[in-house]
Amino acid sequence: MKYSTLIFSLLLILAISCKEKPSEKTALQTPDNKNFNFKVDTIVSGLEVPWSMAFLPDNSMLITEQKGDLVHFKNGIKTNIKNVPEVYFRGQGGLLDIELDPNYSENGWLYLSFASNIENDGNGGNTTIMRAKLEDYSLIETKVLYKASPNTKSGTHFGSRIEFDKAGYLYFSIGDRYDRDVNPQDIIKDAGKIYRINSDGTIPTDNPFYNTKGAKKAIYSYGHRNPQGMALHPETGKIWAHEHGPQGGDEINIISAGKNYGWPKASFGINYNDTKFTDDTSLPGMEDPIHYWTPSIAPSGMAFVTSDKYPNWKGNVLVGSLKFQYLNLCTLDNNKVIKEDKLLDNIGRVRCVRQAPDGYIYVAVQNLGIVRLTPL
Repeated sequence: MKYSTLIFSLLLILAISCKEKPSEKTALQTPDNKNFNFKVDTIVSGLEVPWSMAFLPDNSMLITEQKGDLVHFKNGIKTNIKNVPEVYFRGQGGLLDIELDPNYSENGWLYLSFASNIENDGNGGNTTIMRAKLEDYSLIETKVLYKASPNTKSGTHFGSRIEFDKAGYLYFSIGDRYDRDVNPQDIIKDAGKIYRINSDGTIPTDNPFYNTKGAKKAIYSYGHRNPQGMALHPETGKIWAHEHGPQGGDEINIISAGKNYGWPKASFGINYNDTKFTDDTSLPGMEDPIHYWTPSIAPSGMAFVTSDKYPNWKGNVLVGSLKFQYLNLCTLDNNKVIKEDKLLDNIGRVRCVRQAPDGYIYVAVQNLGIVRLTPL
């Protein structure tokens, strides 16, 4: 009888302990935790797959919907922009990233990435980079700056993030188009690369493969799988990118001219059927990631925190998770991720994260909209 009473008491204590232990979401967003003391406000609702967003000087917002709509939002009003290019909307393809020119206030240029078949050849699509201006809720002076080839009916791995560096060069990613054994390691072929061009679409003559016979002159780095996050480091000026691995092996890389980032020769991932495609996680002549995730989180969107509104996050990087549906705060030390914290746990598939000119962090969430993180 005494033994039974003891067991019952132990079980009761355990149950109370488990009940009182806060969930991960509560622990990260409770007012008792000064590092994660914020509220979440839905700023734009009623969106399906908001792939990216950009903030205009008049405090309005442009939002890309994957299905092909470019939405202008201001003072609670959504307006669809006219003359948006036709997109190849299939699988992961559609209207994807948007970025403003660093000198937008002077020149009015904005940049879009999308999957397209501008050739009208009926063979599917591939990643396309366009610039345009906005006038009276319509795109004008549209010009295709780069179109990957060949078209394929695959609906996967378009990549498609855009970023500018401090010198004004435009970088963009194109995934391997789910053809890992052909595209990523071959600089004669598009796909599985990060590219660098001038803002008018011309190619810098000091690009690493500009003088290599047969190479795609716009390639800046290669050996990538599907980069869907890209951000400019505010201090070093280096481009950081993350990319999807297969089953495991998502990576963060610091991008350097002419470097090979290993895919698919070296990876921490395995096939989706649990078999191996390589025994190597590192190889001579190939760049190792500064961080990787196993299991995969399916990263999308990336932003460095520089705002004084988030003093405990400043200097670190935010990454969205599609698979596990949270915003990931990666604490950095000497270009290494030393700690990770989940924000917005279970909010939905996080597609994009931006720090806006007003200093606040905005997050695009599928089937929800755009939310803002406001410190309390």
